[in-house]
Amino acid sequence: MAKQIEVTDVDAYYSGHKAIEGISMTIDARAVTAFIGPSGCGKSTFLRTLNRMHEVIPGATVTGKIRMEEQDLYGADVDPVSVRRTIGMVFQRPNPFPTMSIYDNVAAGLRLNHRYSKSELDGIVEESLKGANLWNEVKDRLPKPGSGLSGGQQQRLCIARAIAVRPQVLLMDEPCSALDPISTLAIEDLIAKLKQEFTIVIVTHNMQQAARVSDKTAFFNLAAQGQPGKLIEMDDTTKIFTSPSQKATEDYITGRFG
Repeated sequence: MAKQIEVTDVDAYYSGHKAIEGISMTIDARAVTAFIGPSGCGKSTFLRTLNRMHEVIPGATVTGKIRMEEQDLYGADVDPVSVRRTIGMVFQRPNPFPTMSIYDNVAAGLRLNHRYSKSELDGIVEESLKGANLWNEVKDRLPKPGSGLSGGQQQRLCIARAIAVRPQVLLMDEPCSALDPISTLAIEDLIAKLKQEFTIVIVTHNMQQAARVSDKTAFFNLAAQGQPGKLIEMDDTTKIFTSPSQKATEDYITGRFG
């Protein structure tokens, strides 16, 4: 299921203003890649270019190449909706559909794309909730609203919703920033389990989290406010945190700026 992504010389713009510039990297399959860097350096913008969420903003454009295996994700014949189905996303704040039950939250994407029997849906919902390590907590309250869960449970519900449609890549934009330490630990444990099946990319401002959960880390920075964000370096997480190649990376990790 999991697939590698190759990024070549990507720039992203908002209404003509360049937000990120010249990003090139390889995102490995069945691994966790963390994006770190100060606020405003383009981490989340770049994350959104990977599944074409960036272009839902009016005036937003992308140049360069993003390929998943042999497919050009920005090819003229490629449907953006199919890209977003293949490359799922979990956002900073838990966003379960407020009027839907726990069951219907997980099944929502499935019902959009195919016709499933009730038994098929039941099986996928259970499998997805188990995959998000939530099944035992909610199996007796599936008809209850998803919005009635705790913050950490809601975020795991959103992860269950994302993996239910069987994506090949899972993008996470600061998925633990609104959570308490115990819920954060649950999400981190879940990420470690999910990488066996998915390619995972996570944006985080938590240095310790990046060091704990990721296999590779990419450090982004910008020369000055108003300038486009750039990829400064990317390497194995252990190397980034112990002997980075760039002084700016070392300064950020050690807290000298950012």
